[in-house]
Amino acid sequence: MTQTYVLPDRWFYALTAVGVLLNATGLFPPILEPDGALYACIAKTMAQSGDFVNLYAVGADWLDKPHFPFWVVAASFRLFGVNTVAYKLPALLFFLAGVVYTYRFARLTYTKGVAQVAVLVLLTAFHGVLSNSDVRAEPYLTGLIIGAVYHFWRVYRGADRASGQWLQLGLGSLLTGCALMTKGVFVLVPIGAGLVLHWLLTGNWRELLRPRWYGAVALSLLFTLPEIYCLYQQFDLHPEKVIFGQTGVSGVRFFFWDSQFGRFFNTGPIKGEGDKFFFVHTLLWAFLPWSLPLYLGVGRAVAGLLKRRNPLPEYVSLGSGLATFALFSLSGFQLPHYMNIVFPFFAILTAQYLVSLSPAVLRRWTLGQSVIGGLLVVLSVGLLLVAQPDYLSGALGWVAAMVLATILLFRTTDLLSLMGRMVAAVLVLFGVVNLFLYPAWLDYMAGRTAARLVNEQLARPRPVTLLYMPGTGVGGGSFWSYEFYASGPTRYVRSDSAVQAQLRPGPQLTFTTAADADSLAARGFGIRRLATLPYFHVSTLSYEFINKQTRAKTLEPYVLVQVRSRAD
Repeated sequence: MTQTYVLPDRWFYALTAVGVLLNATGLFPPILEPDGALYACIAKTMAQSGDFVNLYAVGADWLDKPHFPFWVVAASFRLFGVNTVAYKLPALLFFLAGVVYTYRFARLTYTKGVAQVAVLVLLTAFHGVLSNSDVRAEPYLTGLIIGAVYHFWRVYRGADRASGQWLQLGLGSLLTGCALMTKGVFVLVPIGAGLVLHWLLTGNWRELLRPRWYGAVALSLLFTLPEIYCLYQQFDLHPEKVIFGQTGVSGVRFFFWDSQFGRFFNTGPIKGEGDKFFFVHTLLWAFLPWSLPLYLGVGRAVAGLLKRRNPLPEYVSLGSGLATFALFSLSGFQLPHYMNIVFPFFAILTAQYLVSLSPAVLRRWTLGQSVIGGLLVVLSVGLLLVAQPDYLSGALGWVAAMVLATILLFRTTDLLSLMGRMVAAVLVLFGVVNLFLYPAWLDYMAGRTAARLVNEQLARPRPVTLLYMPGTGVGGGSFWSYEFYASGPTRYVRSDSAVQAQLRPGPQLTFTTAADADSLAARGFGIRRLATLPYFHVSTLSYEFINKQTRAKTLEPYVLVQVRSRAD
């Protein structure tokens, strides 16, 4: 029988505020390479050019992700200027909207205690917090998907008057359209699968025949028309453009098929290597510190279905979570952050499981989870001691103060102590990472360091910087962070002839790898080195890089140089 655990309001609000704070710590570290820096460059180009129709990356047409996040970030850049916080803030706001929607959705069906715990679980799930620092599409989808489900659930429950139901249907369709313009058609799975499963399991299958849901599909497609229009204008009207190494590429087809089904079947232009059990083990760390109660909660819910006992008040969370889990597990293209979009549903399932426990079992869970929280604190201290960042003593003092405060405030073994200890443990971990470690590690994004050097010291007025990237790929390395953080203009060049063409007015400031600079010098270009900057691919951390004693041997040199023409 479900218990009536409820957190005192003052404690719930306080812990929620701490959860928001720990996610907000991700606003301040520089934008992480490669994906975050690339997306920031695309939005920067959009904001500065005023062209909200075409997407450009590396000075060329770009067809990979839909427009919606870039529109939002470009608007933020226009309001707050082109900077790190302006890039990350909209994503954080969408994520926090998802937190609000999670609470409101849970309150429609569950007890207040379940809604409270779900909020705190969502705010502290490891990869959810990480995604508010390394920002991609997932924080946007977190808010859009659970928001759409919430509004559609209200329509199904019929809690509003007729006019209110149409408003809810319209809002759900609008959020669905925005989700489609963020990731593509597969977002219909987490939005729709849970509702359909709930109707089938509760004997309400006739809902599938009701015209209002077909109206919701039509409205969602209507709200997606801006994306279709932009893709048609940029690509379908210009079959001569070379995209993915070929001409005649349809942007509309890519949106509806190749970007989604092509990745799923691994037949599209962007391929990966799928592992059917990838997300089984990935969720064990990505949903820390809540992965064990999540797995047990899902297991108990599935067992209850098979045995036809202990039914859940709703099967939307189970259906949306498992359908998305299965979809991505079968996909040929997988990345750890893909599951973040259904973390609200996982949070509700976890909360429902914890709140349903008897007091004796909950005490054991509190002790067990406290061990996990303690290990996260130990991990934080270990990272500090190995990495030895600036202000090490201050960081260790802060960790000690947080641990002491947690012990004093949450000494019992009830639900409040469980939630308080986990919020504190994750705050310690991400406080260490976002406030002490990332600021030091991200100095090894050579492009950002070089751009800051040029902005502050080397040139007034700021010249065009050539970004020399031999080859035909989209890019990589540290060039995108240079493009984003540079106050002056940049221009990509890929060949000797392109470099020579840019040098006709005189020598040009150039950012490139040390090896490519040496290659240019060997082929007759005049090279004057202005600065050598160490680089490491920080999004793929290794122990050798984290360890300050061995870090030097992991670094690759990039350089700022002045390049003179062969003829000079």
